[in-house]
Amino acid sequence: MTIETRLAEREDNRLPARFTRSRRTITIGAGMRLEDFDSWFAARSRAHRFTVERVPLPKLTGWSFEPGSGNLGHHSGRFFRVEGLHVSIGAREWQQPIIVQPEVGILGILAKEFDGVLHFLMQAKMEPGNPRLLQLSPTVQATHSNYTGVHQGAEVKYLDYFTDPGRGRVLADVLQSEHGSWFLCKSNRNMIVETTDDLPSDDDFCWLTLGQIGALLHRDHVVNMDARSVLACAPVALAEAGAVHSDTELLSWFTMERARHDVRVRRIPLADVRDWVFTDDDIHHVAGRYFRVTGVAVQAGNREVTSWMQPLFEPIGVGLCAFLVHRFGRVPHFLVHARAEGGFLDTVELGPTVQCTPENYAHLPAHEQPPFLDLVQRAGADRVRYAAAHSEEGGRFLNATSRFLLVEAGEAEANAELPPGFAWVTPGQLHSLSRHGHYLNVQARTLLAVAGLWNGRL
Repeated sequence: MTIETRLAEREDNRLPARFTRSRRTITIGAGMRLEDFDSWFAARSRAHRFTVERVPLPKLTGWSFEPGSGNLGHHSGRFFRVEGLHVSIGAREWQQPIIVQPEVGILGILAKEFDGVLHFLMQAKMEPGNPRLLQLSPTVQATHSNYTGVHQGAEVKYLDYFTDPGRGRVLADVLQSEHGSWFLCKSNRNMIVETTDDLPSDDDFCWLTLGQIGALLHRDHVVNMDARSVLACAPVALAEAGAVHSDTELLSWFTMERARHDVRVRRIPLADVRDWVFTDDDIHHVAGRYFRVTGVAVQAGNREVTSWMQPLFEPIGVGLCAFLVHRFGRVPHFLVHARAEGGFLDTVELGPTVQCTPENYAHLPAHEQPPFLDLVQRAGADRVRYAAAHSEEGGRFLNATSRFLLVEAGEAEANAELPPGFAWVTPGQLHSLSRHGHYLNVQARTLLAVAGLWNGRL
């Protein structure tokens, strides 16, 4: 083993402690004080002109429905397309619109040590689908089309730190999925890169500790989905003395779940998707459930391109994403669900105990509703360990809001026989899996980021 290799391993072993120190630093920081965040964030909103207006799909400049297939695409052939998808998962079968975006984007956060504490460079970024437009995003949040200049806009700031291996030290780098219900096999490169460079100041960026970001995760619609996804991949150390299942048992169970699900998908013309209605304004389901495809015209003063039009997926109703939490032998565990979704690259990923839009199931009898949904919905405030509303990726989804919860399970509930596809897993085991691609879905990663950055008691 070379001296360089030993030094690199020593630095890797120090990483969890450095991240823990940053997580515990909340009230002070070398970057921005937490009490100054609101005024800075409000100033960034006032500094730029942000508008989003609905536009009928046929009037989207630069977009058109292809003759014959009816697929909705951009005239450049890049960015993304809306096509049809036929999905079969076991006995269930349906068709739907789906976003096809085969290129891999970059979600990257720059880290730098100030006064012995790691800080992270976060951006106040506008996305047209965000409920409050401006949210805290990674340093770099860009599709391949954007950072290669297809939009003919300004260059993406700090991009070279994530595309040039020599610019900094990589602390995390993993391909992660996006929403398996709305994207077809979409992945992003989730990265954290440490730098020692003196970076030029930029009014739309600020340095925050993990503890400060964790505090902001308790607020509704502040930290965006991409930032939450990247932070879930950080090497955060959690104190654990044991687990219900060993790592080997967990991986074997997960492999079995992937093997037992028969998931078949095929792309079909958007014009042929059954049970979906095409109007002059949007595309929606005949029952008025699930989501609609709509169009928007956008103006954003601080984006690489300051005005554009695009389609967005707009969910019907507010989602619910919740982990049941219980301590076995004083060790916290989350109840995970091995979910099969049509857009996943490999059939199954681990999701929260409950992940659904309750309104989509309100017409069904209790036995056909998602397991544990009723338990989560009727949980009293004394059992809720975390609750906040977060939106999904605002570049593709309009007002896609879910309530994210950590709910304590009682002894009887925790020790009851579990339905197929559910298992108790420690946060530490989930963090280990999050360092590898396509184990945890994006909803689970949000709640894992909360658990990893939270200084409260699970």
